[in-house]
Amino acid sequence: MATTKMEGRAPPKGNIELFSPTYFAACGLGGIISCGPTHTAVTPLDLVKCRRQVDPKIYTSNLSAWRSIFAKEGLRGVFFGWAPTFVGYSFQGTGKYGFYEVFKYYYGEKLFPNANKTVVYLGASASAEFIADIALCPFEAVKVRMQTTLPPYASSLREGWAKVVAKEGYGGLYKGLYPLWGRQIPYTMVKFATFETTVNQIYKTLGKPKESYNSLQQTGVSFLGGYIAGIGCAVISHPADVMVSKLNADRQPGESGGKAMSRIYGNIGFRGLWNGLPVRIAMIGTLTAFQWLIYDSFKVSLGLPTTGGH
Repeated sequence: MATTKMEGRAPPKGNIELFSPTYFAACGLGGIISCGPTHTAVTPLDLVKCRRQVDPKIYTSNLSAWRSIFAKEGLRGVFFGWAPTFVGYSFQGTGKYGFYEVFKYYYGEKLFPNANKTVVYLGASASAEFIADIALCPFEAVKVRMQTTLPPYASSLREGWAKVVAKEGYGGLYKGLYPLWGRQIPYTMVKFATFETTVNQIYKTLGKPKESYNSLQQTGVSFLGGYIAGIGCAVISHPADVMVSKLNADRQPGESGGKAMSRIYGNIGFRGLWNGLPVRIAMIGTLTAFQWLIYDSFKVSLGLPTTGGH
C-alpha cells in the first residue's frame, strides 16, 4: 500500500518554510487568486447553464442565449451575477486550497503517516470543502437567484443580499447549504484526488523525477492534470448542481429541504438532473485546468514546489 510522503521532505527554494502558518496562508491566498477570477471569467457560461437548468426551454442553444442577452442588456447582461461569483468563490478558494494543504499535511504526516495517498487526498479535500462551502453558500444563494429569475431577483450583490435577509432572515442565505455540500464535496474530492493521481502518473510515464523538469514544464503538467480532473468533477457533481439551482429558484417559503427536493425531482425526473451537462464539462474542465495552473504558478513564484508528483 502506498504511503504519504509530502513535498515537505525537500527544503523550499524561497523564504517560506513548508507547512508553517505562513505556508498555509500563502496557499490560501493562492486559492483566492486561482478561484475568484477564473469563476468570474466563466460567468457567461454559468449564467446560461443556470437558466437552462431551471427552464430547459428558455434558450435553444448557448449561442442563441448569449446573442439574446447581449442584444437586450449588453455585456453587463452577459456577465450578470459576476459580483457574488467573484466574492463567493474567492472565499471558497482560500478555504478549498488553504485548508486542503492543512488537512493533507496533518492527515498524511501527523495523524495517519502510513495511510494510502489517495485516502489522504480524499479526506483532506472533503474536510476543506466542508469549511469552504460555509463561506460560499450565502453568495451562491444570491447569485443563483439573480441569474435564474426573470426579471432578475436583484440587480446587484448588495441588493440581493438585503432582499434575502429582509424576507427570510440570514437562514435564507443558507437554505441551499446541504445540496451545496452534496455538490461540492464530491466535486472537490474528485478534483484533488484525481489531480494528484494524474500528475503522479504523468511524471511516472515521462520517466523522470519531477525535480528534473523546469518550472514551466511542471506548471504545464499541472494544467493537463487539472483539465483531466475537471472532467470528472463536472460529471460527478452535476445532478447536485442542478438541484442547487432549482432549490434556490423554486423552494417555497417554509418548505423543508427534503420536501422541496422530492417535489423538484418529481417535476424534472432523473433525466432532468443532467440538463446542461455538456456546457458544465466544458466550463469545469477549463476552469479546473486554469485554477491548478494559476495556483501552482503562484506557489512557484514564492519559491514553493508545485502540487503533486512526489
